[in-house]
Amino acid sequence: MTARTKAYLLLFIATLIWGVAGPVIKFTLEFLPPSVFLTYRVGLQALLGLVWLRFIKQPGWPKDPVQLGSILLYSFLSIPIGLGLLFLGYSQTSALAVSIIDALYPMMVAVAGVIWLREHVTHREKWGMGIALLGTALVIIEPFFNRQVRHGTSLTGNLLIVASLVVGVVSVVMAKLIMRHKINPLAMTHVTFIIGFFFLLPISIFQFGLGPTVQSILAAPLSAHLGVFFMAFISGTLAYWMWLIAEKSIEIGETAMFSYLYPVITLPLAVWWLHESVTPILIAGAAVIAIGVILAEIKSGRHQKTHPSRR
Repeated sequence: MTARTKAYLLLFIATLIWGVAGPVIKFTLEFLPPSVFLTYRVGLQALLGLVWLRFIKQPGWPKDPVQLGSILLYSFLSIPIGLGLLFLGYSQTSALAVSIIDALYPMMVAVAGVIWLREHVTHREKWGMGIALLGTALVIIEPFFNRQVRHGTSLTGNLLIVASLVVGVVSVVMAKLIMRHKINPLAMTHVTFIIGFFFLLPISIFQFGLGPTVQSILAAPLSAHLGVFFMAFISGTLAYWMWLIAEKSIEIGETAMFSYLYPVITLPLAVWWLHESVTPILIAGAAVIAIGVILAEIKSGRHQKTHPSRR
């Protein structure tokens, strides 16, 4: 197996995991409030990170206070803010809507690259992004036309997902700048979750109290705990680690293409497992987005670096 073939295989597995992650989040949120779910999940990853850091050499952190402050800010944006908005959004909209809106993420990263990293975007790519944006807007406003009570969408939920994408884009730019200092990527991942946990824990305690927070976790069924474990260790550490390995072997611009597979994976799960409805407006929005993506991506030659979606 060639290095490129191995990279594609790892990317496909990571994408498959993240495609499943959406329905898992939606299902687990039926048993745990968003902040408790996220604190529980990140707490497990922080524990794993502490164990991992205990048995490795010094990861080579920068000594510059400004750089250390950047790592702290990045952790705050990525975990309590970015993932917090994502989980709140999932609690108020459908997994199908999220998977479609997520298609906008790689193009948002491209725009950020133009603004902050001086990367080039062709006129055809701009047209494609614009068309995809129109399709996304159609999905976002879909709740105005489709009034579902259970497993449905809401404008607030969709806007929370968009907000999480915006924060994710800022985090991507920050991560790219931070990693220029030759920090161990796996160490950076673990430390991010450790710092994020210490931001999340007081938020959850303030919202529910320590006793009720612990009680809600203990009272959750086994299926909910399995969902949290999946998000912490499979969708979190494992998938992100595979994605980083793959990025070393192929052109970094190619990794973005795999993000567009999420709806293909999420759709059958959301319909079969969560009993969500595929509405005509969702189909129309997805089709418009697909046209924009094809126009923007096919043979575009773009080589900006994108990071995986914030699952």
